[in-house]
Amino acid sequence: MPFTAVTSCALSAALSMALALAGPRPVHAADAPPQMTGQNFAVHGQATLVEQVTAPFHAPYSGLHSLSPRRGAETFDLTLFLGARLWSGGQLWVNPEIDQGFGLDDTVGLAGFASGEAYKVGRSQPYWRLPRLFVRQTVNMGGDRQPLAPTANQLGGAESTRRWVFTVGKFAVTDIFDSNQYAHDARNDFLNWTAIDAGTFDYAADAWGYTVGAAAEWYRDAWTVRAGVFDLSDVPNSETLEPGLHEVQWIGELERRYALRGSPGKVLVTVFDSRARMALLDDALGRAQATGENVNVALVQVRRYRSRAGISVSLEQQLSTDLGLFIRAGKAGGNVEAYEFTDVDQTAAGGLSLQGRRWGRAADTVGLAAIVNGIGAERERFLNAGGLGILVGDGRLPYPAAEQILETYYRWAPVPWAQLTFDYQQVIHPAYNRDRGPVPIFAVRWHAQF
Repeated sequence: MPFTAVTSCALSAALSMALALAGPRPVHAADAPPQMTGQNFAVHGQATLVEQVTAPFHAPYSGLHSLSPRRGAETFDLTLFLGARLWSGGQLWVNPEIDQGFGLDDTVGLAGFASGEAYKVGRSQPYWRLPRLFVRQTVNMGGDRQPLAPTANQLGGAESTRRWVFTVGKFAVTDIFDSNQYAHDARNDFLNWTAIDAGTFDYAADAWGYTVGAAAEWYRDAWTVRAGVFDLSDVPNSETLEPGLHEVQWIGELERRYALRGSPGKVLVTVFDSRARMALLDDALGRAQATGENVNVALVQVRRYRSRAGISVSLEQQLSTDLGLFIRAGKAGGNVEAYEFTDVDQTAAGGLSLQGRRWGRAADTVGLAAIVNGIGAERERFLNAGGLGILVGDGRLPYPAAEQILETYYRWAPVPWAQLTFDYQQVIHPAYNRDRGPVPIFAVRWHAQF
């Protein structure tokens, strides 16, 4: 079956499940919005260390953005989550962080990169950053009252099922959009970029994955509508954001929560539109052919202010008290250079997450995911001519194929505040190249939090 047909089937299946099987949730409207109380201050912290290595694999040639056999890498981060209640419904959060290390081959070589703990920049020595500094305002509008457990970037308390939530400042787009409880946290579940987020979701971010902007969320019982506007980088894949929304991304999301035979689930539909100076891939290729120069999307002659849009669907479904399912599928413009995330024009992913109650380890988790990433004909031609994408570029691409990834992990939790995870990934056709791979990737992750 063609890749586009696989994506279409996954989208249709997710939407059909939401519309045909979702049952209405009970609503008990209150005469007035409840007064919510809870924590006034909070301090949380985390530390994560990931060691990752590629085993030997077939690599007859390599380019500037190729993955290397027998290569190891390490990343480490230490984060504080400091929160305070400013006024009724208002919270301030600051997340100072120390980072160190690099991804495999300085985070290139795979469209579905192997570690969500690896950024597009790195240093051998620890360095300090401030990834998040934001204010969140919740306006409760009535409905059922539900508790909020205290967690990182969320004060404990309560909220109503009908409410507005506004977030302004510096944070990650994926803090709010494209969430999935089974595959969205590289510190606790899957590591692969295109497992924890839709590969086509080219969300606004600097090279570390954070941006400045604002988001609004409207919760109405079983439904949520989200919208956001965010700064893009000054140039694609940059460490520096373009301030003042001159290069901007708009995001919208619709969420439907439901119960299927008594088990909770939800479906998300996420759309984005990036407006910035981007190159048409065929324009960059045409200029290279006309001038004899190397193909290069960064030339001012080919970058123009234009749009790249995309859509993705995400499903999460509890199958039993200890087993959960996730599915994602998406598509984005394949004729324009990818701007912030990775080089994916079509994606489909699915997997299972199983807690260890059945073998007496209730705090442990085992996960399994399968991912297929694809690109359009324009990006194939661009890469075959020697072009470099954000993460991929072997110098040529004579035999393109969909990148296929299998990931499995076991997270062992010997104590409530720390876990040790063993992760394995097998990548077929890395960077869409039939000539290279398959690539076996092994990882060990240590994570602690309070």
